[in-house]
Formats: sequence, structure tokens, C-alpha cells
Amino acid sequence: MTRGRFYLLGFGALVLVDTWTQVSFKLASHGAGEFVPSLMWIRAAAASLWLYGAVAGYLAAFITWMTLLEHAPIGPAFAASHLEVVTVLIVSVALFGEMLSPVKLAGAACIVSGIVLLSISESKHGHA
Repeated sequence: MTRGRFYLLGFGALVLVDTWTQVSFKLASHGAGEFVPSLMWIRAAAASLWLYGAVAGYLAAFITWMTLLEHAPIGPAFAASHLEVVTVLIVSVALFGEMLSPVKLAGAACIVSGIVLLSISESKHGHA
């Protein structure tokens, strides 16, 4: 497998499991009802299968991240690991009816642009 393909698949997997984790937390929270700092709310959240899905997502993300760090340069890898902010934004619009604003879209564009620029910079300097 080429390095580029490894990065594409690895970071794709990382974004998917990170997105899964955040969406699972949101669904677990919905299932527990309106947040009230109480033992009853914590029990309701802990009873949600979505919470266990989120924990599984964190474990999968950790394994994926550690594997990527063995091979990828840290700068672009760290930046790319935050791409889930954009994917969670997109999924939140589709699943939860959250609204996109020009500021959110600009923020997402900045994140993606930063990742692309770091990757280009890293590849030009041959540290990848």
C-alpha cells in the first residue's frame, strides 16, 4: 500500500470513528432527557446504548490515531485529526436539524484549508 493511500484510508477511518463518537454522545444525551446535574440523569445516560457506542468510538479512534502517528508527520496529522469538527457539523445538520450559518461555514472552510496547506507544506519539504 502506498503512503498516500495509507494516509487517506487511515485519516478517513479516524474521521469516521470520531464523527461516530460525537454523534453517539449527542444521541445518548437526547435519550437521557434534558440535562440536569443529577444522579438520575447520569443513570439515564449510562443506560443508553449510544453511550457505549461512543466509548467504542473513542477506543477505535485511539487505536487508529496511534497507528497513524507511527507513520505520519505530527503537524499535518494533528491538523487532520480535527477534521471531524467539519463532519460533525455536516451530520448535525442532517440528523439533528441544526442550522448552518455563514460563520460556521467559514470556520469549516478554515479548518479544511489549514489541513490542506499543512499537507502541501509537509509534502514539499519531504518530511512525510
